[in-house]
Amino acid sequence: MVDLFDLTIIGGGPTGLYAAYYAGFRSLKVKILDSLEELGGQVTALYPEKVIFDIAGFPKVYGKDLVKNLVEQAMQYKPTVCLGEKVFMVRTNPDTTFDLLSQKGSHRSRSVLITLGVGAFKPKRIPAASAAAFEGKGLAYFVSDMTRYRQKNVVIVGGGDSAVDWALNLLPSAKSITLVHRRDGFRAHEESVRRLKDSAVKLMLFYEVKEIRGSNRVESVVLFNNKTKSEETIPADEVLGCLGFEAGVGPLAEWGLKLQGNDIPVTTRMETNLPGVYAAGDVAAYPGKVKLISCGFGEAATAVNNAAAYLNPGAKVFPGHSSNQSR
Repeated sequence: MVDLFDLTIIGGGPTGLYAAYYAGFRSLKVKILDSLEELGGQVTALYPEKVIFDIAGFPKVYGKDLVKNLVEQAMQYKPTVCLGEKVFMVRTNPDTTFDLLSQKGSHRSRSVLITLGVGAFKPKRIPAASAAAFEGKGLAYFVSDMTRYRQKNVVIVGGGDSAVDWALNLLPSAKSITLVHRRDGFRAHEESVRRLKDSAVKLMLFYEVKEIRGSNRVESVVLFNNKTKSEETIPADEVLGCLGFEAGVGPLAEWGLKLQGNDIPVTTRMETNLPGVYAAGDVAAYPGKVKLISCGFGEAATAVNNAAAYLNPGAKVFPGHSSNQSR
């Protein structure tokens, strides 16, 4: 017989982990489901070594340390954690419970909170024909270990937050950093762009990667200027592609959820169109939405407190401040 949980959280990233803590604080029986083999979501998978500056209370914190603290906070209430399980269907039962189906089996819950980052783990590849042959041989799209870039000539491709942040983070230890971007505008925080332009990073603007060369691994990169059509070959030991990620709703379209592009519209209670199903974090959409980890924490608390009142109509949405609770 399948155990019945009060709240099942789909997604074990920062928002999901904080939701698990808050649900435990509200005395709910909680389960976390995640398709990855480790907790931490995008932070663990994409930038564990990256410094994050916009978490309240932390002037700066490494992604891996943030996840470690969130896991410690969530686990004090002993939620059930199921990793390596991708939920492909959420089905509503006649008794208003939900069956969540994954490739490993079925999970039953009285309510559901979706905290997925939709389509977040399929990076856009460098379009050069030779690029695919060098993946794992000097070409990467994620940074799991900063030490591999120590005293190396690093070429970073892209103009968003990740490209700019990694250029600044790797600069102190790398031999050289060259940032290649197809235009002169950046999709990154203004302060980060200012620091980039004041740094020793070599900017190759209006350039794109034509070819990656090397014998057994990356040795050089051929760039072409998309304005002048001229070419330039620069030495490279490592190439880091930061071109963003492919967006896609995946199985969400089959769950009966109302979607807005790749996002799930929610109310001020973080409710979806399905009673008992909530969304928080990057996947949740509402007017004025800002996709930040810090915003996800607040959305998680809002969703959990409203779910607690949904499950027990006599319960208050606001539980009181944690500092007033005796332990």
